[in-house]
Amino acid sequence: MSQVRTAGRPLDDELRERVLDAADRLYYERGIQAVGMDELRTAAGVPMKRLYALFGAKDAIVAEVLRRRSAQWETGVRAAVDAATSPRERLLAVYDHLAAWFGQTDFHGCIFINSFGELGGCSPEVAAIVRAHKAAFQDYVAGLVADAGGPPALAAQLAILAEGAQTTAAIAGTPEAAVQARAAAATLVDAAGLPG
Repeated sequence: MSQVRTAGRPLDDELRERVLDAADRLYYERGIQAVGMDELRTAAGVPMKRLYALFGAKDAIVAEVLRRRSAQWETGVRAAVDAATSPRERLLAVYDHLAAWFGQTDFHGCIFINSFGELGGCSPEVAAIVRAHKAAFQDYVAGLVADAGGPPALAAQLAILAEGAQTTAAIAGTPEAAVQARAAAATLVDAAGLPG
């Protein structure tokens, strides 16, 4: 009996990934509430019964999509920051990462902001995941500021600039918000007296 479970696990993992990939794409393009389970089933190529056996409910899929996106965001931001050569450039690399992201043809804003706007008031789990993601980003920026020798208030200011740039870029449909946010961030970093 354990051999059947072990043999089935890779297939389950593959099906889960197919569902999550389809859900991520559809939710990000159109919104969570606009995508029904039948459409998700079709896009993933997974029978409905299997879909529910894998996840139980749409809420579980939404939560997993957001958790995966959080990990992707963290990886992308850290890679941009790690490639920078000075404390000042490490802080500004966050906005370089945003510029690259905003310039992608499939950019539809921040999935966390979008999800919170759709479901934050009626889904405590979505609200909690979004808040944890945003708090983790703020903590990360605070660590970068501390490493650079900057004041704690600078971290909150830089994080707010990044959040505002995401919303502005989504609404405007252009990546210019990242350039403007980077320039504002540079002004704040310089005003804090951080070395170049």
